[in-house]
Amino acid sequence: MFKGLSLFLLLISLTAHAEQWPGEQWPTAPQIAGPAVDALETYAFASRNDATHEGIRTDALLIIRDGQILYERYAAPTTAQTPHLTWSISKSLLATLLGVAYGEGRFKLDDPALKFYPALDKHPAITLGHLLNWASGLDWQEDYEYAPLKSSVVAMLYTRGHRDMAAFAAAHDSYAPAGQAFRYSSGDSNLLAAALKSMVGPQRYADYPWTALFEPLGIRHAVWESDASGTFVASSYAYLTARDLARVGLLMARGGRWNDRQLLPEDWVAFNLKPFAGYKAQQDEAVPGGHWWLNRPVDGAPSPWPDAPPDTFAALGHWGQALYVMPSEKLVIVRYGDDRDGSYKHNELLKRVLQAVRP
Repeated sequence: MFKGLSLFLLLISLTAHAEQWPGEQWPTAPQIAGPAVDALETYAFASRNDATHEGIRTDALLIIRDGQILYERYAAPTTAQTPHLTWSISKSLLATLLGVAYGEGRFKLDDPALKFYPALDKHPAITLGHLLNWASGLDWQEDYEYAPLKSSVVAMLYTRGHRDMAAFAAAHDSYAPAGQAFRYSSGDSNLLAAALKSMVGPQRYADYPWTALFEPLGIRHAVWESDASGTFVASSYAYLTARDLARVGLLMARGGRWNDRQLLPEDWVAFNLKPFAGYKAQQDEAVPGGHWWLNRPVDGAPSPWPDAPPDTFAALGHWGQALYVMPSEKLVIVRYGDDRDGSYKHNELLKRVLQAVRP
């Protein structure tokens, strides 16, 4: 009897060791050190000039392996308690939230988007799946500082579209048939956020990100701004601490499962991580999936981050925000920054992280 009980407890111990989950706090592993870590820090945390905003300006770097904190560093004023602006990581966060709604049977990928957002009535062919692939066909210009006068996203966030961002996006004309061509669009993301409101109902909508996703993951300090119409700004304005964002990464790294609960259906995660068939590869650009970015070779082009495993995927945001997930390495990496000049390179950071964590 005691021999059988000892074996049972040993198996439980091995299982617990193999798969760590954060509770209120993240478990920690012995922190990495050595020349490779020094090289990583030299790259990520170079001396920063806050007056000129030049160079690589990392605010936070958090490395999780096997569900445990392996490395963590911040640059003032950001701390472990700071909900950081994620910019377009918000888009992947929305995709994760939509995965919960999908699992609840609230929509199908091939549903027409106007079923949930009637303002798209002049674009009846657009489906929710098209929006998730950034393939609505809407003539959207995702230009930032380099072309603000032509920018749809600047107008949406700051000028004539800011009160009702989804309505502003829906009013755009088409440049291509829905589902045939990729064009990155913050408008597509905010149309999805407006559709979610119809899916769950206006009474539940304001709390839905918290009750459906944040609370099950143990995320306590998230902020997600809404526009004047009450629609979440899913393109840009979610704020999370690095540790809280890492929980979303761990959820995705483990196929949508959190502890013993399948929070995201497996087929939803598979859609997120499937390259959009209409994408034409561009050098050094990550490949679009379902509102996530993939390190996949497509269309004869090499992987965009050649020093990272091909199963690497990411949520990416303006000015260097990044959530990287490497399932084969059991790694989740959060990097927040304030990069303004293009100095920061995804592949370089990932290469140095892998050199630092590998024996």
